[in-house]
Parts: sequence; C-alpha cells; structure tokens
Amino acid sequence: MIRLETRSVVVVVEQLCHPQLIQRFEPADTNTADMSVCLFVSKWTVCLAFVCLGVTHSSSGRQLWSAVAKGLGAKRLAKISRISRDGFRSPVVTMLLGEHSWVKHVDNGIRYEFDVTKSMFSAGNITEKLRVAGFDCTGETVVDLYAGIGYFTLPYLVHAGASHVHACEWNPDAVKALQKNLQANEVSDRCTIHQGDNRQLQLCDIADRVNLGLIPSSEDGWPVACRLLKRTTGGVLHIHQNVTSPLPNTATTPAVSDATQRVSGKTADREVWQTWADDTANSITSLLRDISGTSWKTIILHIERVKSYAPHVHHVVLDLECKPF
Repeated sequence: MIRLETRSVVVVVEQLCHPQLIQRFEPADTNTADMSVCLFVSKWTVCLAFVCLGVTHSSSGRQLWSAVAKGLGAKRLAKISRISRDGFRSPVVTMLLGEHSWVKHVDNGIRYEFDVTKSMFSAGNITEKLRVAGFDCTGETVVDLYAGIGYFTLPYLVHAGASHVHACEWNPDAVKALQKNLQANEVSDRCTIHQGDNRQLQLCDIADRVNLGLIPSSEDGWPVACRLLKRTTGGVLHIHQNVTSPLPNTATTPAVSDATQRVSGKTADREVWQTWADDTANSITSLLRDISGTSWKTIILHIERVKSYAPHVHHVVLDLECKPF
C-alpha cells in the first residue's frame, strides 16, 4: 500500500491511506503491491493540476508516480530540493511525471504563470501580498526592486491601484514569466520592466513608494531605493529582512510555565524587530542625506511579521516613511 503523509515521514508503497486522499485512490489500477519503495516527503505544494513533492530519497519509477498523481488528483509531479545559490534563488526542481513544467495559479484574484523549474512561487508570502493589495496607491509611482514573476508588482497594479510600477528583475526566466503575467492580468501598459542588476538602474527621483522584497536581506538595494524616492515629497520604503532573535535561556527554572516562556519569547522577538527597525531607519536617514545633500527624517510606520523560517528567524517588513525637510 502507499502511505503518504505531509510531515517528514517514510512513505511505503502498499496502499494510499492519507485521510484526504484514500477515497480518490484505486489500488487495483496501480499494481504496486510488490514494490519496495521508501520516500521521505516533507511537504507538497499544489498548483492546479501540478504537485511539487519535497522528496529527498526515492527508488521508484513512473508506475509509482502515476499512482501518486492519481491519488492527488494531479496530472504532473515534480521533486523540489533546496533553493540554489546562483544569485537568482532558482528552485532545484526535477520533473517526475508530465511533459512540461509551466503552471498557472490564481492568488487573490491575480493570475500567475511560471515555469516551476526556473522560478519559485512563495505561498508563505500570501499575508504580505494581501497587505500590499490593501494599500491605496492611487496616483503613485511604485518601484519594485526585486520583482520576480510579479509577486508584489501585480498586487500593486491590480488591487492597490498604482499609477505605474517600475519592476526590476535580473533573472531572465522570471522576466519572461513576469511579462506573461502582466499580459494575463491586463496591466502591461502600467508597468515598465527593467531587466538586469538594479544597482545599475539609471532612474532617480521618481518613486512615491519602493518595495524591497528580498530576503534574507535587501540591504544592497537600500542606496538604490533612497536614490529613487522623490526629492521634494519623499515616500515610503517597504524593507524586507530575515531578523534573528536570541535563543531563550535554557536555564529557565521549572517553575516558569511553557505558556509564560512563549509569551516572553514573543515579547523578546518584538524587541529585536524594533531594534532592527530603529537601526535600519538610522541607516536610511544617513543614506538619504549623503545621496541628496539635504536633511531627511524617517518615521517607522509599521513592522509586519510575514512568516518564520526557523525557530527565532522571522521574515519581517519595515514600512518606513522618508521625508525631506
């Protein structure tokens, strides 16, 4: 039988008995009873009829993957590994079943199309994409310094009502997908794509808002963002960062309950985020002064926690208002 679960467990091919899938699987069609196959599956990600499995080991063949696809209601399967360190954060994805790797996905009413072997789609950023979609950017010029396939570019255009978005991206595969997505959502006329290293961007003094959606750090883009802000009115920077909180004191007395430790841990996290935000605001103020030759003030509008990457490592976003005076 095939036992398929989502949390780093051994998958034994005998019968598919995952509670959400068992009613959709027909063992008679698979002939897998004599197979001796073990997989380690940490999670799966579904994009319509496409499933990406976090498989770290397998000794299987097409027959197994056909059975798994049938049970999941998918037509294509792929194996996903760690993100590559190629500068593009390209996914390491191998097709297991299916003829092509382009997928379509709808997220908050926005249509995305991309090649899963070339570009990644971060479902974990949904809360931040929803937050961006709720901004009122009417009449604003926005620069997205790390556009990718349009994760934030499209919410700014489709939902937030930005007048124009300048989308910067150096990965040619992501640019190809971004072009498709702008067309699919009928907003191509309000977006200019700048392909290449954004540090070489020639634009300046045009932005009401700059999105710096790169982790673990967008610090390389800070000077560019400061140069892009309008000199007379300033604007808002949305600065993404992975912020690491200190580990808890392992010598805590037994009298302190787990609940108390969790509360104090959250308080400590917020304090670390605030310290990072204060330091970042000071750095941005100095950069703006050096670039423009005039004085600026920065105001921390909000600190948003997006998600956790590991214990005590949080993806956060700083909304920083920057004004000349």
